[in-house]
Amino acid sequence: MTYTTTVGPGDDPGRATGDADAIAELRAAFAAQRAAVRRGPAPGIDQRRRNLEALAGVITRYRKQIRDALSADFAVHPDGFADLVEVLGVAGRAAFAAEHLETWMAPEPRPAGPGLLGTAYVSMTYQPKGVIGLISPWNFPFDLSLGPLADMLAAGNRVIVKPSEYTPACSALLREMVAETFAPEQVTVITGSLELAQEFPTLPWDHLLYTGNPEVGRLVARAAAENLVPTTLELGGKCPAIVHEDSVTADTVAQIVGTKLVKNGQMCITVDYCLVPREGIDRFVELVKTHMRERVPGFASSPDCTGIITERHLSRLVGLVEEARSRGVEVVQVDDAGPDTATRRMPLTLVVDPPDDLALMREEIFGPILPIRVYDGIEDAVSYVNQGERPLGLYVFAQDSEAAERVLATTVSGGACVNTCAVQGAVPALGFGGIGRSGHGRHHGVDGFREFSNPRGIVRRGQDDLIDVMFPPYGNMLDTVVASAFGGADAESAR
Repeated sequence: MTYTTTVGPGDDPGRATGDADAIAELRAAFAAQRAAVRRGPAPGIDQRRRNLEALAGVITRYRKQIRDALSADFAVHPDGFADLVEVLGVAGRAAFAAEHLETWMAPEPRPAGPGLLGTAYVSMTYQPKGVIGLISPWNFPFDLSLGPLADMLAAGNRVIVKPSEYTPACSALLREMVAETFAPEQVTVITGSLELAQEFPTLPWDHLLYTGNPEVGRLVARAAAENLVPTTLELGGKCPAIVHEDSVTADTVAQIVGTKLVKNGQMCITVDYCLVPREGIDRFVELVKTHMRERVPGFASSPDCTGIITERHLSRLVGLVEEARSRGVEVVQVDDAGPDTATRRMPLTLVVDPPDDLALMREEIFGPILPIRVYDGIEDAVSYVNQGERPLGLYVFAQDSEAAERVLATTVSGGACVNTCAVQGAVPALGFGGIGRSGHGRHHGVDGFREFSNPRGIVRRGQDDLIDVMFPPYGNMLDTVVASAFGGADAESAR
């Protein structure tokens, strides 16, 4: 088995190896955490809150170092966006979990069926799963490691994090932050490359979260299945934006283009491609040009434009555009700057009505390229989406609310937005995840708490029950109960 733990498509499985020390550290950390689980009971609400407060505290204290590490790994990374997502996003998730923990942890009463169980108390409780493995990606190194960690700590678990080798500065800082904040038996970070990535999912975790691409996700799930380890897979996909004929507007374009420029397209829930009515395609393209010219002039050479993670990833994106151009497809570069190999920044490029056999229509793009396909009738757009894999996110723009609801009702995706994009991934209370090839399982909020908990059904026997009728020898009492259940018919005819 050979793979890496990255998010972007086309990642190289042949990166440097030599992780013997990291693998030994991983095994020792796993053994220590497993022993700690066996030694003590599940942590109470006070300990869980302290853990969440510590997490929120360390992420805010390290704000400047996080900014610097992101800039080191991406060549260029906007500080304000780092604050918003990588710092405040994580702190917000931890605070939200701490605020709602009492409600989440409370047993949920379930109907007992008094005819059989009398005054028994029946409830569903949520207990920690134990030791959880967390494989995090490179595109949001802190948000997609410490964010899910908040859910895992809220559920009372112990966690080992394996960050991406593509962001060495962020991974090293993440390791430092966690070591300062938590005992290694509670949370620890192990850094390494290929051999560590191969070893990580083979351990008998109590749960394993992987965020990355579908190809690697399949290998991770296969390795985890050897030990029957339950998995949460947060994968990518080609997230579409369907633009209704009544919404080819500047506001629609601002939402779509704004989302695409976030992290320069290196986001799993960004808009991968647009579906625009045929009669509105020229207007849509002109609106994009106007938006870029008036709202973000010179974006590709500005400090707001995040660098592509590696030179090889940049080369791949340039190749996607060149393939489209060589096939005679209309390519529109909406920025005067070209790709900059020194800072790995690339301008937004539109590809108008590309054929489906182009690589940029078959692969998740993960960069600042926006294919725009035309459709004839909203049913045509829905059919096109439904012919592909179910996406992680789906976005519909329509002033006609009934039309928007029809699109939602006739498509399936991990999450969705109406008249905006990607916001479903930023709401602490809203479960986030995919379906099918875009993944399975959810984190964020109560959905994350339950994802990383063992739901345990408990019956506490009361009085006045009929439990004994289930035990041999069977006789008149059982016949009476059965007859009563069948509306008074005698037991023999009920059989």
